[in-house]
Order: sequence, then structure tokens, then C-alpha cells
Amino acid sequence: MNKGLLLVLSGPAGSGKGTVKEFLLQKEPFEFSVSKTTRAPRPGEVDGKQYSFVTREAFEDLIREDGMLEYTEYCGNFYGTPKKESLETLAAGKNLLLEIDAVGGLNVKSRYPDAVLVMLLAPSFAEQEARLRGRATETEEKIRERLAAARREIEMAREYDYIVYNPSGKAEAAADEICTIIRAARLAVSRNTDFAERYLEK
Repeated sequence: MNKGLLLVLSGPAGSGKGTVKEFLLQKEPFEFSVSKTTRAPRPGEVDGKQYSFVTREAFEDLIREDGMLEYTEYCGNFYGTPKKESLETLAAGKNLLLEIDAVGGLNVKSRYPDAVLVMLLAPSFAEQEARLRGRATETEEKIRERLAAARREIEMAREYDYIVYNPSGKAEAAADEICTIIRAARLAVSRNTDFAERYLEK
């Protein structure tokens, strides 16, 4: 049995990752790995859905126990992907979607080279900033932190496999582009190493 496909979806704050992710999960058979974080929930967020919210002490315990597939500290908070559940999902032949930042994505790639990394971006940095400010949920200082982090993520996108742009109101179209990437990844020879044996079976 082939292992499941590991898809990493990254993008700066304001790129529309959450909305595109929801369309992807409707279109493709993916399990979604709920990241753990030490940040406080935003209005409307539900523990165990968008994130699993934990204390800093609990997160640091997981790091010491090698319980994270990847983790990073972003704007003063830890974010990371539980290791055991992720590897079990892939070993069972199920596809897994991670919505994580670029540092986390590159960490995953170093430990799991077959992972497919997709960076989602707004059409321009100006629109990225406008979306962030349009949220009206964060202080000016926090917005500046996120914009600085966005610039770093965009630089790291050079090491990703694919770039997908997400214009306002076009999240489903962006998800469709990612579906095309997924279909191509499934056909890669590296993911079908036993094709010759299967093809030549009598």
C-alpha cells in the first residue's frame, strides 16, 4: 500500500489559507491535521477545529518528548504539528493536509522529503497588507510584526514546490489550482515505485 500524500499549505497572514483550505477539504479526500498553538483563541475559533490551544508548558513538554513533526515560534507563540497522529495517518494510506507557516513547511520537507509544499499568496504585498488591516482585530504593533513575518515567508517561498495566487473572492479557483497540483503529485513515479511490478503482473 502506498503511503498517503502529505500536502503542506502555507502563506502569510492575510493570504486566505483558511478559506482555501475549506474548499480543498470539500474537493479532495484529505485528513486535516489540527496544529497545536500557545496563542489565545480569536473570536469564533473553536478548540480542536482551527487549532488545539495548549499552554506554553504543555507545548514545551511535547518538544522535549519529540512529540512534534515540526514546530516554530511566531510572534511570540508556538505553533506545531503533532508527530504521532500525522505519521499514523500517512502510514494508513490516507492523505494529510497541514496548514502551517513556511518555517514549519521546510522543517517538514527536511524530515519527510515526499511532502508537497504549496505557498499561497495574495496577488500583491499591498493587498496582503490591506487584508491584514481589514481584519481590525489586532494592534498596529501586531500588524507590523505580521507584515515583517510575511516578508520572511515570501522569501522562503523560493524553496517551496509551488506558488498559487489567491485574488480576493477567488478562493475556490485557488483551491482548484491546488487540486491540479495534487493530481500531478499522485502520478509521480517517486510515489508509485512498484508500478512496473503491478503493470507486468499476469
